[in-house]
Amino acid sequence: MAEKKSEAEINASLEWEEVSREHIVEDQWIDFRRSVYRMPDGSVFEPYYSYSRRDYAVVVPVDEHGQYICVRQFRQGIRRITVEFPAGGIERTDGREYRAGRGYEDAEGALEAAKRELAEETGYISEDWKHLLSIPSNATIADNTAHIFLARDCRHVTGQVLDETEFLSVELHPTGEIEEMIKNGLFAQSVHVMAWLLARRERR
Repeated sequence: MAEKKSEAEINASLEWEEVSREHIVEDQWIDFRRSVYRMPDGSVFEPYYSYSRRDYAVVVPVDEHGQYICVRQFRQGIRRITVEFPAGGIERTDGREYRAGRGYEDAEGALEAAKRELAEETGYISEDWKHLLSIPSNATIADNTAHIFLARDCRHVTGQVLDETEFLSVELHPTGEIEEMIKNGLFAQSVHVMAWLLARRERR
């Protein structure tokens, strides 16, 4: 019987080695790269494209009556209107919009960002927050992280404070409507669907 390999040994046999890297676009918004990799069997693969964007927070907000607070907006990637939860990037103080391998000492905290985005996009606030999960947003080609929070007993206190590219309509939906929107493709952000499932499990 073959000796069982350790996790470290298995990982070492699967890891890719980056041979070279070219920064195709590197500005304050994104670091888009073209890399050459050596595969575990010694072969070389190119080009492999990846990018850095900033980490972000997603909030699953529930009001005092059990309604979910959502925003409706245009998403240019799929070129249509979607309904989703409030979300936004974690702001940095170094002028960059992405992480690019840097630490978090020059960025606001994920919970702080979640609270800010909820208030700015919807006018709601909450005193009851729970961190549900932090997870890579697209581990195949990106290095940023999505931080998911549940906000209970949200109450409306002010109007929206939107960025220049944000045009959002605030909506309240019961559980059944969210489920239906997921099925018919209107609630189309994959990380937000995961956030919904995590929040539903937490609230049961």
